[in-house]
Formats: sequence, structure tokens, C-alpha cells
Amino acid sequence: MTYAKTKIRFNAIAPDYVNTALSKTLPESVTSTMVERMPIGRLLEPEEIANVALFLASDLSTALTGAVINADGGYTAQ
Repeated sequence: MTYAKTKIRFNAIAPDYVNTALSKTLPESVTSTMVERMPIGRLLEPEEIANVALFLASDLSTALTGAVINADGGYTAQ
């Protein structure tokens, strides 16, 4: 919080399983287990995480500092 008054914000994104080139190499049994854990019933897309980062970098998030955004398809809320 030392830098909050200087308009420097520190936030974090905590994603869950993301559909990436690496996740596509995993065995189907592993991928299906990951999907079953996700309340939205699918892996997240990289663009969805990028959209959270874009929001945090924009003037729309000026009131946020010291926040962790769980971009996890509802996993932590279940």
C-alpha cells in the first residue's frame, strides 16, 4: 500500500485451468478431470485471462489495489 497514493497499483490474476498448447498435450483423462472441476464446464481461454489483465491496466480499475482476481470459472465460489 506504500505506493497507492502515487497511482501505482499492485493486483494479481489467479487463473484456473486454461486451454493452452500445453494443456492440449495432456491425456484426455487429465483434461476431463480439469473440466469436471470447473463450474462453467470448460477450460478458460487465454483471451479471457487477457481481458482481466486489460481491465486491470485500464482506467476502469483505478479503485483496485492489493486485489487478487480469481479468474477461475467460479471454482473458488463453489
